[in-house]
Amino acid sequence: MMAVGAAAASVPAVAATSQPPASVPSDSGGGDVIANMFQWTWNSVAEECTGSLGPAGYGYVQVSPPQENIQGTEWWTSYQPVSYQIESKLGTRAEFAAMVETCRTAGVGVVADAVINHMTGANNGSGTGVAGSSFGIDDFPGLYGADDFNDCREDIEDYGDRDEVQNCRLVSLQDLRTGSDGVRSTIAGYLNDLISLGVSGFRIDAAKHIPAEDLEAIKSKLSDPDAFWVHEVIGAAGEPIQPSEYLGSGDSHEFDYARDLKSRFDGQISQLNGIAEGKLDSDRAGVFVDNHDTERNGETMNYKFGAKYLLANAFMLSWPYGSPSVYSGYTFDDKDAGAPGATGTSVPDASCDSAEWTCTHRATEVTGMVGFHNEVAGTEVTDWWDDGDNHIAYGRGESGYVTINNSDAAVTRTYETSLPAGTYCDVVASSTCEETYTVDSDGTFTATVPAYGALALHVGKTTTGGGGGDDGDDDGDNGDGGDDGEGGDEEAGSTTVYYSTANDWAAYNIHYQVGSGEWTAAPGEPLAEACTGWVKHEIDPDGATITAAFNDGGGTWDNNSGQDYTLSGTDISVSADGVTEENPC
Repeated sequence: MMAVGAAAASVPAVAATSQPPASVPSDSGGGDVIANMFQWTWNSVAEECTGSLGPAGYGYVQVSPPQENIQGTEWWTSYQPVSYQIESKLGTRAEFAAMVETCRTAGVGVVADAVINHMTGANNGSGTGVAGSSFGIDDFPGLYGADDFNDCREDIEDYGDRDEVQNCRLVSLQDLRTGSDGVRSTIAGYLNDLISLGVSGFRIDAAKHIPAEDLEAIKSKLSDPDAFWVHEVIGAAGEPIQPSEYLGSGDSHEFDYARDLKSRFDGQISQLNGIAEGKLDSDRAGVFVDNHDTERNGETMNYKFGAKYLLANAFMLSWPYGSPSVYSGYTFDDKDAGAPGATGTSVPDASCDSAEWTCTHRATEVTGMVGFHNEVAGTEVTDWWDDGDNHIAYGRGESGYVTINNSDAAVTRTYETSLPAGTYCDVVASSTCEETYTVDSDGTFTATVPAYGALALHVGKTTTGGGGGDDGDDDGDNGDGGDDGEGGDEEAGSTTVYYSTANDWAAYNIHYQVGSGEWTAAPGEPLAEACTGWVKHEIDPDGATITAAFNDGGGTWDNNSGQDYTLSGTDISVSADGVTEENPC
């Protein structure tokens, strides 16, 4: 338990593009899960889209603010704009544009963190940004002057006063007069520039400090007024400004969800089935376990919670509420500290080979649940069970089943599910189906869940296609004993993958990984014409399993609903009818 499973050759195929809920943009090849890559450079994000995010089934990646910012090593310097040039500590305009294109090709849309409430802190006086632009008090040449800032020059103190919260300064930051049409047009121009580079949507930073009607007016000026927005509105009981009033221009982050996760995993998780009560409607809520602010201020869990943190992410990804964001940042002792190796004007590329970067988005426990989330989309919770304390289990209809043990002792139990009979991979345990569980004809299976562990099964990761069978240890040779006599020009031990052309794409590519090796560079290798209705590509797996996804080279993907296809054998065909071991030609 705590790992990701792989599908066998009989996993059913899915449509060429899975459709995310209405609350997120619909141009990705995966689902609605967002990877929030805090302070990752554009080059690092591009590599991650190809090598990790796309293959894992993430639909989107949220990137840190791309505009020019003040100089300094601290992370919060990214949130003090100097100009709207796409030149920042994290990379150049050209690198940003290349990242967006690379991610799009990998089936991952880009959501930019948009800082539009304010400019630099007044306490900084005057200076020069990381790209060389000058700034001062009420002075941003070519962009804003004194009349473009609100009259209040004091810091916010009373959060019960709407006017003060939305017209005074947030910790000294010079507050833009967003009620002005000129300011609105300038902000819209910046967002339109990002849209022109291919950005799919925006997180609106500090939205609580901008009147909702101002944001609606700004959005109406966009070249794509339907672009995805999610607002950072930190709701608090008794305050006049609440997340729900911003739904006219987009979704809102539901901070109470993250607070409740911390409370439950620090206490008892048996009441998590009521976590949506009193919150935004599911299709308008952005949810997360933590973000860059809350991981530092103690409001939510963070990576320092260890196994409990991963369990909270597993719950979020398996529970049908909101559009989930998986946060991935870096380790810290000083809450102001910038990314590892940051200078006043640059940030080094991130590396998951370094313990300094948390790389939560890559954790097997998390990627397995991203796939689970995509597979069970649209299903309701069934078969809920809890022990009244810290052990829960629940199903997602006939599509999946999860159990979470938030206690310090292993638990053995027989679980009652609505799953079809068959042998399933535990997608929390490994990415290679190392642990399997057989669901009997009555829907039950028995398992031991480790302390602070989880187990998750779904119909997209089985060894039997739902019909029972062996333990799924598929290490290359499928037992057929070699060449079947067809395709005599194939090399011994090679696998020919056939893909149906029913999607009517202009081009067909296979993006794949052999065993635990490197993935091909997206979009992968072109598939050649095999016969009417089929294209093919030959791969030498050297006895290992092939993990693959297919695409048209233009951003449309068939990645098995974010699960990817696991293939082995001599001839494998992939179509809407499923994955079978045969030469269709």
